[in-house]
Amino acid sequence: MSDFEIRPPRPEEYGAAGEVTVQAYDVDGHLAGDVGYDAELRDIARRVELAEVLVAVGGAGEVLGCVTIVQPGSAYAEISRAGELEFRMLAVAPSARGRGIGEALTKAVFDRARASGLRKVVLSSLDGMHTAHRLYERLGFTRLPERDWRPFPHITLIAYQIDV
Repeated sequence: MSDFEIRPPRPEEYGAAGEVTVQAYDVDGHLAGDVGYDAELRDIARRVELAEVLVAVGGAGEVLGCVTIVQPGSAYAEISRAGELEFRMLAVAPSARGRGIGEALTKAVFDRARASGLRKVVLSSLDGMHTAHRLYERLGFTRLPERDWRPFPHITLIAYQIDV
């Protein structure tokens, strides 16, 4: 039994969920030299409005992690196609790592896909997010190199997929 719960965030948790996301990206060096992406990571209210957001919340009510679930063709979609569910911005508070939170959030995405009648989950990840890549590969994701892309000349995103 885990010491955290996965669920949609409450409005009073939006700020904490945004901060956890920014901290997770920042501590791993994924915001270095990137002006403005931290504001997008912080804006949970907008994500809740345009996508589905889940948080991992500890027993004391602290937000420990967050993920955004995206339908193809929606505002946050990057690489998903019809019949696929996509997720983005998976983040775990640096102080909460190693507790299975990232895996639990990812498996919650799988549950959402199956509940929606979808059998494939896709994502794109910064090429330097090696810890995340190890998690995805351990869970059974495979690379989808034909969907790798560059939103900016200095940023490479690599794609993964899994059948759920």
